[in-house]
Amino acid sequence: MSIKNLPKNEKEWEKILTKEEYNILRKKGTESPFTGRYLSNKEKGIYLCKACKNKLFSSDAKFDSGSGWPSFFDVINKEAVDFKKDFSFSINRTEVLCNNCKSHLGHVFDDGPRPTGKRYCINSKSLDFKKED
Repeated sequence: MSIKNLPKNEKEWEKILTKEEYNILRKKGTESPFTGRYLSNKEKGIYLCKACKNKLFSSDAKFDSGSGWPSFFDVINKEAVDFKKDFSFSINRTEVLCNNCKSHLGHVFDDGPRPTGKRYCINSKSLDFKKED
């Protein structure tokens, strides 16, 4: 989906996303830990934004953080995501947004493995997966 074809308002987003996807991607919700479909996915491929199909993460950067959400130590490219300070729930965190459609993906923390030291903690419902051929 190109930027010019993205929904123009929240009513349009509600029509293309399920209720759960809309709550996470557009309302900054989260799925319960250890319930996401991609948490234990070991297949090779690319993780895409559920809302706009922007390429976000490679399976090569996925690791088991024990947090209950799919975790990655890096993005496909630095332009794939955007960051925003998040002080909700009286916690200082950094929100991860799709840079294409500005949908909420999850949060990033500085307690990940090498080489980046980052842990992108991402909701499964904010992702699609394209298996490598």
